[in-house]
Amino acid sequence: MKLHKLKRHKRLEIFLEFLIFGVIMGVAEDLLAVVLATDAQITWKVIWIVIAVTIPFAIIGELIVDNKGPFKKLSKKLVRR
Repeated sequence: MKLHKLKRHKRLEIFLEFLIFGVIMGVAEDLLAVVLATDAQITWKVIWIVIAVTIPFAIIGELIVDNKGPFKKLSKKLVRR
């Protein structure tokens, strides 16, 4: 029982590490795209919008990469092709 709890804790830890890294990289990538594609100045409002857009995609990406949860069947179908 204790080993199962440890494995679950370790999986959660790895998931959160990759999620945080994914959010940081996604924000950097999106801010770079805003700078290169528009004349908009980077303000706190732009940064919050970028973060709000990045977080859901990072979560979905991690769920697909981890091959767990509701995206398990979808990711298996995508990998087969």
